[in-house]
Amino acid sequence: MSRPATFVPPSGARAYRLGTARGEFAVIDAGTPVKGTAVLLPGFTGSKEDFISLHEPLAAAGYRTVAVDGRGQYESPGPRDDETPYAQAELAQDVLAQADALADGPGERFHLLGHSFGGQVARAAVLLAPARFRSLTLVASGPAEISPSQQQRVKLLRDALAVMDMDQVWDAIRALEPPEDAEGDLDAGLDDQEDLRRRWLANSPAQLTAAGRLLCEEPDRVAELAALRLPVHVLSGERDDTWPVPLLDDMAVRLEAHRTVVLGAEHSPNADRPLETAEALAAFWDRVAAG
Repeated sequence: MSRPATFVPPSGARAYRLGTARGEFAVIDAGTPVKGTAVLLPGFTGSKEDFISLHEPLAAAGYRTVAVDGRGQYESPGPRDDETPYAQAELAQDVLAQADALADGPGERFHLLGHSFGGQVARAAVLLAPARFRSLTLVASGPAEISPSQQQRVKLLRDALAVMDMDQVWDAIRALEPPEDAEGDLDAGLDDQEDLRRRWLANSPAQLTAAGRLLCEEPDRVAELAALRLPVHVLSGERDDTWPVPLLDDMAVRLEAHRTVVLGAEHSPNADRPLETAEALAAFWDRVAAG
């Protein structure tokens, strides 16, 4: 599979801290909004770097893309011991603040994309303020809680975080699993082990614990989302252990959503097959613009 090897932003992209009314968020910002701007939210234990290989092809298609580290994720600051700021409603408000800060003028609407856990946050933001968004894309992100096997993985991680520091948990993960599997299915997509370790150590333990709980407890809000009549795109790989692909197919039907299955990809089509994923995203956004 083709995957980015480093955390280095592509040519023409800027990495900076976006100032908002709710604090600063680390972003990678690329492209010119000829056709529009998309905000990209990463998944559990992931970061903005998970989208690195999407920026150039989407810029070539006419879209500005802004990938964001959420509160307490990698290079965005957040409390390390207090889980309160990581409640889903708080994270959704963060997304609205990011949109405010990125807007070139009042009333600008954005395409919103969330991968895995980021999809749950994106859905919450859209339900909170649907008028702020032109579309929603859920990448490998299902209707409710994650699969039982992944819930068990998350529980093991949360139990470890309760008794060990981040360094110890990292070492334990590496000792228990082969390097290619150690990040689990929830955020697979990057290869460089030193970068992955640096990212892991920078994450807030409270954010990881809170996000893990949300992944295991998320209710089914598909009917609420469908009622908005907002254009929705359900995109996934052809295999996924976090939310089985038939479940994603069914969610797309319930949402009357556009559906893309990226061949050769698993839980991170954005990293497994970035060119095919970018092509599908641009085609959907073009379709939204055409009405």
